[in-house]
This record gives sequence, structure tokens and C-alpha cells, in this order.
Amino acid sequence: MKETKMPIQTPLLDKVNSPADLRDFNIGELRQLADELRAETIDVVSVTGGHLGAGLGVVELTVALHHVFDTPNDRLIWDVSHQTYPHKILTGRRDRIRTLRQGDGLSGFTKRAESEYDPFGAAHAGTSISAAMGMVAARDLAGGSKNVIAVIGDGSMTAGMAYEAMNNASDKRLIVILNDNDMSIAPPVGALSAHLAKLVSGQGYRTVRKLAKDIASHMPYPLKEAARKTEEYARGMAAGGTLFEELGFYYVGPIDGHNLDHLVGVLQNVRDLEDGPFLIHVVTKKGKGYKPAEAASDKYHGVSRFNVVTGEQQKSKPGPPSYTKVYAQALIAEAKKDDKIVAITAAMPGGTGLDLFGDEFPDRTFDVGIAEQHGVTFAAGLAADGMKPFCTIYSTFLQRGYDQVVHDVALQGLPVRFAMDRAGLVGADGPTHAGAFDIGYMGALPGMVVMAAGDEAELTRMVATSAAYDQGPIAFRYPRGAGIGIDIPKQPKLLEIGKGRLVREGSTVALLSFGARLSEAHKAADLLDAQGLSTTVADARFAKPLDTDLISRLAREHEVLITIEEGAMGGFGAFTLEYLARSGQLDNGLKIRNLTLPDIFIDQDTPYQMYEVAGLNAAHIAKAAIAALGRGNVVELGGVVA
Repeated sequence: MKETKMPIQTPLLDKVNSPADLRDFNIGELRQLADELRAETIDVVSVTGGHLGAGLGVVELTVALHHVFDTPNDRLIWDVSHQTYPHKILTGRRDRIRTLRQGDGLSGFTKRAESEYDPFGAAHAGTSISAAMGMVAARDLAGGSKNVIAVIGDGSMTAGMAYEAMNNASDKRLIVILNDNDMSIAPPVGALSAHLAKLVSGQGYRTVRKLAKDIASHMPYPLKEAARKTEEYARGMAAGGTLFEELGFYYVGPIDGHNLDHLVGVLQNVRDLEDGPFLIHVVTKKGKGYKPAEAASDKYHGVSRFNVVTGEQQKSKPGPPSYTKVYAQALIAEAKKDDKIVAITAAMPGGTGLDLFGDEFPDRTFDVGIAEQHGVTFAAGLAADGMKPFCTIYSTFLQRGYDQVVHDVALQGLPVRFAMDRAGLVGADGPTHAGAFDIGYMGALPGMVVMAAGDEAELTRMVATSAAYDQGPIAFRYPRGAGIGIDIPKQPKLLEIGKGRLVREGSTVALLSFGARLSEAHKAADLLDAQGLSTTVADARFAKPLDTDLISRLAREHEVLITIEEGAMGGFGAFTLEYLARSGQLDNGLKIRNLTLPDIFIDQDTPYQMYEVAGLNAAHIAKAAIAALGRGNVVELGGVVA
């Protein structure tokens, strides 16, 4: 019998330089393109690391959206946007996609400065619908007709901001796509529900529905209301759309987010209708099409570099534990001694180490979802009734709950403990995730205690101190990544509130570090000592209350005082300078310099290189001291000329 040879498919991804190139593709070609796009995404992330599972889950949706809509004229906004690697590949960035999350490379999120296909930058959840509403209003004021589409995941729908935006959508022509990849939710996504979704999104059904509404409008109120509820709840029972209907959205779905026939048909129907708003419920599978991701509990949400064939991720070299793990273990130790200690996270149990705490104390661990505002006030309620809440949130995400920190915690003097992970610069996640501002915004609040850990041993002391502190709110910050490898005390001593420490004594230059630049301050002192400049290193520990005795001593006994912090201007250095000015200690000729993060958003790179840009590595600290002395010394310090 003669063997039948299968025709060789011509690669399509190589032909797509922009979404316009796929607009004329048929369904079969779109399926092939999706397969190639998925394979390309897997290959890219195997080299760069980053977010994988979410992107694999929206490959077909990405293809369908760019096929149906006239992007970039039509505005496509991705919530969080960690799922946009396939989008970047299709929108003219394929030649740079292997620079993802690297210095001078592509961002891991959408970024307006990067492409006209990224109309709105994102990395925090729940912002897409609000941004889309703004663009809808701008379109309507200009008399335009462009489509505005927001793609938001079911996780982001735990953010109250999304509902605030939907509540204001009224009758605006807006399309929201709810990407539902929560494996615990299993709505009907078979052929029947897909057929119904396509049917109810079509013009025929809409016309009949409008006619029925017109007739119902002339009925007595009880009959009219009964007719409305009958139609709405009938569809709500089958499709789960009642909530969104109450918010004024016309609900379509659920539909299979990996079936291009269904996706394209529904999107075309909704595109061609002139009213709105619409919510299209799309069910997808995180990690779709890559077996190691599908099999993993986290669906390869975030990965390091990996072997494409086996899925095995590149293991980091053995070394000191991360600050996050040190925090979690210290909190567990305190919680074993005190059953009033509880822990709160906002959808980041693994990232904050509270998964470990939850394993030990499941009933004392609370994940509030992407709802930092609620999380902070929830902690305030716990504190008001005698519990000891540790509100454990990345610094960058705590910004979202700041009003609650002010009004619900600080104003009432409640003893909420704020553990602020990812303080300072964070490497590949870039400026959207940098913890740059918490020193200033927490230090501005009356009654707030603000600490920063100089090393992992100090972090354990700050956890213990916070657990014992009941006089009001207290916060401590610590960086992403591994500690410096020092011994961690099993029985950490409590810190005296508002007192720092001298760790190295000299006579000419004083380096006063607040936080994890302490190790770089030690290296800078070595460089300065080698130049004959006797150098003191002090660990401030507290930005509020300041250790004024320590600061006065450093100012009195040294020619130069350099403050160092991994935070924006207006933080620890500013507090120190204000104290010295108020107390008249600047009148004796003291030379003081504040080293902070510069007044820019620093793009992603390795942490070391980002701190090079910031001027906060050892050689830059030494250079600042030499420049402040003004002795004209021109020396090379670690590659930096002073």
C-alpha cells in the first residue's frame, strides 16, 4: 500500500510582522498561527525566564483579538499584562523578544514607550477597566468610533477597582473580556454553551430582545419587572452573568477560550454592535499546550530559565536563604509562642513566604485576594479586637492601600504590623514592582514606627520587636533576594525602639545606612580606609523615630556624614537632614550628603546594575564621601572615578 505523505505546512508566524498581516487569515490558518505562537512563547521564556503559564493560556485569545479588531487604532488593554508575551511577538517585537526582562530589553509588562500596540502600561492588577473607561470617554468626546477592549483575569476581579469602573460604564460602548482560568470554577464550556454564547451575542437575538423590551416598557410595572427578571435570570442561570447584568453589562458566555471558531465569531458579533457595554466570559487553561506547565500546581506562573523538552527549571546556586524565607521562619517562631499572631497576604502567599506560615497555621492565615485596601482595614479590625496582625504585602502593592494605612490604622493608633517585602529595586520585574516610596509615605504618618533590616539577622529581630510592640502601628522593610549569609539568632533580642547601632568606628567619614545597603557601606568603608580616610559605619535601623543621639554623635565627630537608603528622595536622608537643620547642627561646617534612589523610574536589569544606575553601590558611596571632602583626590574606586 502506498504511503500517504502529509503536506508540509508553511510557517505563518514568520509572515506576521504586525497584526494587519493576520487579518485575512482563515480559521485554519489562525489555528496554525496559534500553535506556532505557543511554541515560540515557550522557547522564548525558556531562555529569558518570566511569566509563562498566563501567556500560554491566552494564545488563542490574543490571535483572535488581533484578527478581529483594528489594533492599534482599536485600543487593547491587558490587565496586569504579565500574559502579553504572545501579544508582543505579534506586534512587531519578535526580533527583540529574547531581550525580555533584561537590561535595555523589552519589559515583562505592557509599556507605552515600547509600542503603539501598548496603549496603557500595567503591572498592578485591576486597572484595565478604569483605563478603558477613560479611553471610551476620550473617544466619545472626540466623536470617534474606535473599539476599546479590556482583558482582565478572574484573579484581578478580586480587586474592588474593577467593579468601581464597571459601575460607571453605564451604556458606553466598551468590551470587557473576563479571562477565567480559575481551575476551581467549572462553568459549562461545551458546544451547547458556546453555541448559546454566539447566539446571544448576535444581532438577531439582540433585535428580538430589544423588541421584547420595548413591549415590556408599556406593561404595568409588576409585569415589566417580572419579564425583565425572567429573561435575565434565565440567561444568568445558564451563563453566570447576573452580577454583570446588574452592573449594566450585557453578558456573553462562557465560551471556550481555546476554540478559535467560537472566539472569532463572538468577537465579530460584539465588534459590529453599536451599543454596550459587553462582558465576554472566556474560559482558558493556564499553561495550555505545554505539558510540564499544565501538570505543575502553579501552571508555571513565573519561571526561571528551563529545559523546553523536560520543563526542568534552572536551579539557583546554593546560598543564603532569601529575606522572604527568613521573615516567614521568624514569624512562624513568634506565632508558636503567641496565638494572637495572624498573617495577612493579598494574593501573594508564595511571594511573601506566607505559604510556609499557612502550612503551620492555616486558621491564622488570611489571603484577601488582590484587595490591598481591604487587607489593611481587615488587619485594623483584627488589631482593634486584640489580635496581632502582620499585614505582609510587597512595598509596591501596599501603595494601593495607603489611604487605609492612614485613616484606618495610623489615625486610630492601631497596632498593625506591616511587613514590606521587595523594598528597593527588584531586578527583572522593573519599576512597576520596585519598593521605592514606602520610607517616605510610612514615615510621614504620626505614630508610625518605620524600620529597615540591614541583614537577615536584623530582620528576625524586627519581626520579634514588632510582635512585642502594642503601642501603635509598626512597619519594617526588607529586600528581594538572598541575605548576606550571616548567622541568624534562634532567640532574637528585641530592639529598643528608635535606636540604631555602630558597627564600625572611624573618625573622618560616617556612613549611616538605613536598610540593606549596609553590606555595600562596609565595602565603601574598605575603599575609603585604603585611601587613608578613617570611616565609621552605622546601621540606623529606624527612620522613625530617628536615633537622634546617634546622628548627633556622627555629625559631631566626623567631617562628612553620608546617609544611604534604598528608597526615593524624601525618606530617611530627608528626615535626618531636617533633624540636623532644626537642631542647628549644620552650622558647624558638617558636610552631609543623602544617597537615595534617583528621581527617575529605573528600568529592569540585574539588581547590581540597577544599583549602579542608582549610584548606591560601594564605589559610588565612597566617591560621594571623597567629593564631599573636596580634597581634589582623583582615584579609581571599583571602576568609579572619584
